[in-house]
Amino acid sequence: MKNAAIILISILSTLGCVRQAKEGDASQSSTERTFPELAPNRYNVAFLIMNGTYNTEFTAPYDIFQHTQYRQNIKAMNTFIVANTLEPITTFEGVRILPDFDYTQDSIPPIDILVVPSAEHHLDSDLKDTAMLNFVKKVDQKALFVTSHCDGAFVLAKAGLLDSVVSTTFPSDIEAYKTMFPKLKVKDSVLFVHDGKYITSAGGAKSFEAALYLCEQLYGKEIAESLAKGLVIQWKLSEVPHLIPQ
Repeated sequence: MKNAAIILISILSTLGCVRQAKEGDASQSSTERTFPELAPNRYNVAFLIMNGTYNTEFTAPYDIFQHTQYRQNIKAMNTFIVANTLEPITTFEGVRILPDFDYTQDSIPPIDILVVPSAEHHLDSDLKDTAMLNFVKKVDQKALFVTSHCDGAFVLAKAGLLDSVVSTTFPSDIEAYKTMFPKLKVKDSVLFVHDGKYITSAGGAKSFEAALYLCEQLYGKEIAESLAKGLVIQWKLSEVPHLIPQ
C-alpha cells in the first residue's frame, strides 16, 4: 500500500507539471506579438508618439486618415504607431496606447506620411532625444509628406527639416518657437501651413482641419468633404485660415 501511494503521488505530480506547462504555453501564446495589417497599394502613415503625447493631436489625424479605407476608388491609408518602445505609451491625459513598431530595433515598413503629434516635453527633454530625431530625419528622406500638430513642429525644426520652409505651431508657443529657432520663417494667425512636403498645424481640435487638408490634396475636395461629414465636421478649405507659400 505504501508503494502504491508513492506511485500515485508521483503520477499526480507529473500530471500537475504537464498542466502547468500547458498553461504556461497558453499564456506565452496569448502574449505573442501581432503586427498591424498593412494592405498593399495604400499610403503608409506612421504616427510618432511618446509618453506625454496629447490625445487630440494624435487621435484627430488618426481618425481622418484611418477612415480613408472606407472610401471607394482611392489609394487609402494604412495607419500605424511607432515609438521607442513596445511598452504602453501613456498620453498626457492618461490614455495608454500600444505602439505597433519600435523604431529603435524593428524593421519598419516604408513610411509615406509621417505624423508628429504634440507631446508634453517637445520644448525640452524630447529635443535631446537623438535617436528620435535621427529617426525623423531618416523617414524624411523618402516620405511624401511630413506633418506636425501643435508643438510637434519643434521636433521637425530641431531635426532641421523646416530650415527652408515656412511653418507654424501652437499659438501660445509661437514666441518660444521663434526664440528657439530664430532663423526659421514662422507664420502665426493661421491654422496650418503647407510648404513643400511639410504641413505644420496649430494643433488642438484644428488638427482635424490640417488632416482633412492633406486628404483634399491627395484625393480631392469631394473625398475630403465626405470624410469630414463622417466625423460631423464642417469642412470648407476657403474658410480655414491657412498658408500655402508660392
